[in-house]
Amino acid sequence: MKKLISTIILLGIIFTLSAQSSNFEISKNMEIYTSVYKSLFQNYVDDINSGELMRTGIDAMLKTLDPYTVYKSESEIEDFRYMTTGQYGGIGALIQQQGDYVVISEPYQGFPADKAGLIAGDKILKIDSKDMKGKSSSDISELMKGEPGSSFEITVERYGEKKPIVKKITREVVSIPSVSFYKVTDDSIGYIYFSSFTANSGAEFKNAFLDLNKEKELKGLIIDIRSNGGGLLNEAVNIMGMFVPQGEEIVSTKGRIASKNQMHKTTSKPIAPDIPIVVLVDGASASASEILSGSMQDLDRGVIVGQRTFGKGLVQNIVPIAYNSQMKVTVAKYYIPSGRCIQAIDYSHKNEDGKWEKVPDSLMTKFYTKKGRVVWDGAGIQPDVEVEPKDSGEITTNLYINHHIFNFATKYYIEHKNDSINPENFRITDEIWNEFTDYLKDKDYNYETYAEKQLDEFAESIKESEYYASIEGNIESMRNSLNEAKNNDLENHREDISYLLGIEIVTRYCYEKGKIIYGLTDDPTYEEAIKILNDPDRYNEILSVKPTDE
Repeated sequence: MKKLISTIILLGIIFTLSAQSSNFEISKNMEIYTSVYKSLFQNYVDDINSGELMRTGIDAMLKTLDPYTVYKSESEIEDFRYMTTGQYGGIGALIQQQGDYVVISEPYQGFPADKAGLIAGDKILKIDSKDMKGKSSSDISELMKGEPGSSFEITVERYGEKKPIVKKITREVVSIPSVSFYKVTDDSIGYIYFSSFTANSGAEFKNAFLDLNKEKELKGLIIDIRSNGGGLLNEAVNIMGMFVPQGEEIVSTKGRIASKNQMHKTTSKPIAPDIPIVVLVDGASASASEILSGSMQDLDRGVIVGQRTFGKGLVQNIVPIAYNSQMKVTVAKYYIPSGRCIQAIDYSHKNEDGKWEKVPDSLMTKFYTKKGRVVWDGAGIQPDVEVEPKDSGEITTNLYINHHIFNFATKYYIEHKNDSINPENFRITDEIWNEFTDYLKDKDYNYETYAEKQLDEFAESIKESEYYASIEGNIESMRNSLNEAKNNDLENHREDISYLLGIEIVTRYCYEKGKIIYGLTDDPTYEEAIKILNDPDRYNEILSVKPTDE
């Protein structure tokens, strides 16, 4: 007994000393930081912007942790509000950088930018009287967001207009729906495009589902969460609650602090416990999207189709900081029903180059679904049925990142503004394609192919070799052949380029909803989902345990 008491006392002393040591380290480093800050102001040769210096220090400090732990000042709070509520005070438009200026890339239908008559492609020259040349997208985004009801003047340059256009815009509460499109196919399969997990998005999803089921009794459901970066964990749980029994564990969180260890179960009776489900995912499906798709997979409740997801198994909380600022802090990891965490990068360790790396396959652990199918941790959600994305080619990427596709769509829309477009049957005709190729004739879209890079590297590696002189002519011949092949790239990749052209043009006329509809017209992942739901035997076979799983 005395030995037990002695052990308890010893452990208590160790714990106290450890806590004291930790507190001392915190106090010591805070004092050092304050001393450095104070000394700079007392001794530095030039005047110092105190706010800028402190912000640089905060950002650099947080950058050593993970990319999700970030600080936002009072002026940036709208960003956090949008992440959690789907709402912000602003004009309702996406913007993008093009050279020295920022342009409107997509106004949201019915919001201030759209109502004021701004269109995609408008180059922002001034906000009020301030020149916007050289300003970044984040600079301009901050200027355009603000208190609903407040106004500002925006001056834009528009293709085809000789003089700048001036518009007065009044900010509103911009609320972006999580369900921007849903439909029932001819063979009674429901489809819901779900873009974000913000407050009440689960209820929005439920209403869309009930509306679909009222229209026609569904024999299957497709949930499209491709490019859905996630959001609120509880909204993923709410959606799962529509399809699995009440009280089913969907996700648990585990952190360094005990209060962050929580288990999340469904709280309501399911409204569609038996409907076959296919979930569409890709490499940009993250966080809450992976909770939804991962729990569907772990509980054998639906078939996952597409590409491996992003692999974000970290949970953030937003905590208030002094002077109305806030910080988003990673507080825990989440674990889906099989017990696995799908976090792909270990941010607590760096390699010899000081970079974070993905968890290697050799360190991944095997887990099992409810029925006993094998699944793995550490690298996102691996689809049950993988559909490879299209290989678009270097020319397509080059045309896209240099804004040639975007800018042609702007030109096309302004020159054909009175046309009407149906996104379901709109296609890039020979006439439109010829317009596009004519447009490119005076545009710079030079690019180096992977084959050219490899050839140059090979040539460089053997330049000092005794064999170089004898094969130099062959290398030059190969280079000429590659250049000839490149001349045909535009026509060889016409299908991929036309798809992106179609997306941009349709969005000009039909906004976000039209873009989704058009995107489904030639979508191999969506088509695979339809095939699976039209084949009950295959659906059940995918969800059954294979001999290799046992």
